[in-house]
Parts: sequence; C-alpha cells; structure tokens
Amino acid sequence: MDIKNAQLQVDEWIKNHGVRYFNELTNMAQLTEEVGEVARIIARRYGEQSEKESDKNKDLGEELADVLFVVLCLANQTGVDLQASFDKKLDFKTKRDHERHHNNQKLK
Repeated sequence: MDIKNAQLQVDEWIKNHGVRYFNELTNMAQLTEEVGEVARIIARRYGEQSEKESDKNKDLGEELADVLFVVLCLANQTGVDLQASFDKKLDFKTKRDHERHHNNQKLK
C-alpha cells in the first residue's frame, strides 16, 4: 500500500461510513489524543513506568494505525499529497543525514 492509495481509501471510508470529515481543529485534537495513547503504551511498556493492568492488552499497532488514519484525514481535507510530501522529505533527510549519522559516535 502506498500513501496515495491510503489517502484514497480513507476518503472512501469517510464518504461511505463517516458522513463527512470532522473539521481540521477537531481532527488535530483527535490526533493529539491518539498520539497520547501511543505515548502511554511506549512509556509503560518500554520505559521505566510500570504498565497498568488495564493497558496490558492495548495493541500498539492499532494505536499507531489510529494516528495514521487521522493524519491521512488531515492530509485529505487540507489538500496535501502526502505521498509527494513524504518522498520529498525522505530525499531531503537522506541527503542531509547519511554522513551525519554514520559519523555520530553516539550511534556506534
């Protein structure tokens, strides 16, 4: 699945099941909430905090998918071609960071 196709799938889902997109501010709040759920799992499962019993069955993949879904919604409703933006960003980071990361003593 490429990002462009994912954007189309989300748009179709919204049209068929979601009635309409939430407005951009609502989706931004929703994104913040979903990122918080990912952060809670990471902090408790991989960090130093103990994991609460109620969090042990939470699926990190599902929570990351929730984040992705809302990001795709925001891209769709604001007219962003996320595939083009991602490709451009990856190219930029590749050129900027390749030598930098290879020469970083902290990463060896």
